Amino acid sequence: MSGQNPIIEGNKATFYWHGKSAPQFIDDIHMWEHAPQKMKRAGKDLWEYSIELPSTAYLEYSFYEPRTKTRVVDPLNNNTVFNGIEHYNHFFYMPKLSPTPLAKRGKNVPRGKVTYHSVDTWMLADEGKRDVYLYNPPVNQAVPLLVVYDGTDYLKRAMLNVIVDNLIHEKRIQPIAMAFLQNGDDHRGVEYACSDATIMWLDNVILPLARKKLNLLDVTKQRGAYGVLGASFGGLMSMYTGLRMPEIFGKIISQSGVFEAEGRDFAAVDLIKHQQAHSIRIWMDIGHFDWLLEDNRRMQPILHENGYDVTYHEFSGGHNYTCWRDEVSIALESLFGD
Repeated sequence: MSGQNPIIEGNKATFYWHGKSAPQFIDDIHMWEHAPQKMKRAGKDLWEYSIELPSTAYLEYSFYEPRTKTRVVDPLNNNTVFNGIEHYNHFFYMPKLSPTPLAKRGKNVPRGKVTYHSVDTWMLADEGKRDVYLYNPPVNQAVPLLVVYDGTDYLKRAMLNVIVDNLIHEKRIQPIAMAFLQNGDDHRGVEYACSDATIMWLDNVILPLARKKLNLLDVTKQRGAYGVLGASFGGLMSMYTGLRMPEIFGKIISQSGVFEAEGRDFAAVDLIKHQQAHSIRIWMDIGHFDWLLEDNRRMQPILHENGYDVTYHEFSGGHNYTCWRDEVSIALESLFGD
């Protein structure tokens, strides 16, 4: 046994723990603390846990002490990533997968300009101001806009501006501008669960700001030229935005979208069943380890039977920004490719 977790043999990944007793194993596949996995004794003061994975998988995990309900650092894996809530997860890639190289700026790649703005929340649940970041691509011509829900996460954790810089430079997508929208923290569910208040804020605050600060295509002449992107509840809100504003947002990217909760569909599903906004093009992706996998699979016949242009993609990963970062370039090429 080497001194690093996990040991990978074929499609089997094995994790080791040294000690008189062992913590439990929690991960993307088993809903984290909801279903801890017990480690087995492998020798004196040695414990192990094995799992079969596709050769193209990415997995996040942690060790867990159920008595204290706390996470335990894996001393055999220094690779960690923030989960966006309160913990750092350990992670690894299986042999036939690696991080997207697009998240690191290529040599001599022109840099788009990211600017900070503070805007009124207007009809949203909280009062005061909200942060918005605008990305202006390194070109002179008018370009389409991509609105990004949970934009601060996509900007800082998914490195989306760097990915777009590289894609534009490599001529894999047409130049685009972006508006990164901060979510409402505790009000995020209210704002993203098919909210017309968010639609009004987007239409009356965000789009005027973007038109003023960026050189954008005129959607009155190029209907539906803009796009909208989001993950999880942001993926639902992206779909809802396209269904409600198809004359502006004709390109929808939903990563691990939420379409049902507690046995009840969100309003976006009803709009689809009523064949609202047939002109939109939709990209959906989801990980095999994501608890929303069946929800996204369920949506495919509903979308196809009602005549929507949808591209659907599955990958071997979970519900996290590393997966969305590694997959988003495929979506952008599909919808904004030259």
